[in-house]
Amino acid sequence: MSSRLRSMVPAVLVLALTACASAPTQFFTLLPQTTTSASAPAAAYRIAVLPVTIPAQVDQPQLVVRQSDDRVALLEGEQWIGPLGDQIRAAVSDRLGRDLGAVDVYGLPQADTGTVFRIKLDVRRFESVAGQYAQIDAAWSVREHGAKGAGGSTMSCASTIKEPVGDGYAALVHGHQQALAALSERIADVVRSMVAGDTPSCPR
Repeated sequence: MSSRLRSMVPAVLVLALTACASAPTQFFTLLPQTTTSASAPAAAYRIAVLPVTIPAQVDQPQLVVRQSDDRVALLEGEQWIGPLGDQIRAAVSDRLGRDLGAVDVYGLPQADTGTVFRIKLDVRRFESVAGQYAQIDAAWSVREHGAKGAGGSTMSCASTIKEPVGDGYAALVHGHQQALAALSERIADVVRSMVAGDTPSCPR
């Protein structure tokens, strides 16, 4: 190697390291930004949002984005702040807590009094297409547990929610936030019907 080439090597390494340093990993959350909007009055019942199941192919730290030619890409520079299943559970719990005024007691010691609505969510499809849409297909259920563990009614439903999104990965994540908010509203409607003593039906 000539002396000129040897002298160029450090400069090339510095440029490469600078390029890497200029593109840090972006981390995203499905929890929406806290707003000042009022929550529902405190409810006399509680909820328990159980752990969420998700498809194995999207159970990755990276955002998994569908390509136009039926391929998918794992975006190393765009990642979730935590496990995707936990992110979905937290987003649904947060929205239900605000819409219903109910405390999520999953994982907490519970007394044998009072009604708890157990919410189970099985995400069958979590699809992301940048600049086009964010889609969630999910099967979910609400089961009423009365005082001292007495069983009550159960409602099982399925929902498909597709939100159009703009350009950029932040817009894609926001689309999933909106889809989860819409899903949570449907779950909340069923809980309200059960609380009122009505026969609930699956929301469209």
